[in-house]
Amino acid sequence: MMMFRLLVSVLLFMTAFFGAPGLAQAQAAARERPQQSASEYRISPEDVLQISVWKNDMLSRTLPVRSDGMISLPLVNEVQAAGFTPMQLRDVLKNRLGEYLPNPEVSVIVMEMKGYVVSVLGEVKTAGRYQFTNRITVLDVLARAGGITEFASPSDIFVLRPERGGMTRIPFNYTKVVGSPGENQNIFIQPGDIVVVP
Repeated sequence: MMMFRLLVSVLLFMTAFFGAPGLAQAQAAARERPQQSASEYRISPEDVLQISVWKNDMLSRTLPVRSDGMISLPLVNEVQAAGFTPMQLRDVLKNRLGEYLPNPEVSVIVMEMKGYVVSVLGEVKTAGRYQFTNRITVLDVLARAGGITEFASPSDIFVLRPERGGMTRIPFNYTKVVGSPGENQNIFIQPGDIVVVP
């Protein structure tokens, strides 16, 4: 019993002193993860960004977001830009540049908005590719496509989302979402999503 208490004490001390395993990485990932917000513009591939680092002309530049959603900057190399708001990307760049510069002041301005394309396939009135510049949900996309047809299977709709190394399938139950209180099950669309209505 004494040995067990000693072991627990040592583990608690190590956790408090060194932090939980992977905690720093999880916190860093959470800081760099785009949050869902309907009101702000999300950066998309092919947008043109003006990135300014105060008192540092070597790092300040205007550059396009690549088709893979990344941008390249000195010191920080590859940075995910697509899916973030300009303020969120600013915070990511501040954190990354903070490893090399003391208290960097960064601003991100979207100079050209290309928007993003979402494809809608299957049992909708007008299947096709639609371009958006604001943050939207699956219901918004279905509305743009004229709504689902009488032959659709509303509980089997899904979103195909491109991820590194493949596609992720996200189920979307139209019946639950349009019924109260299903609003919280609506899904925000990301650039490159494909909405499939069986």
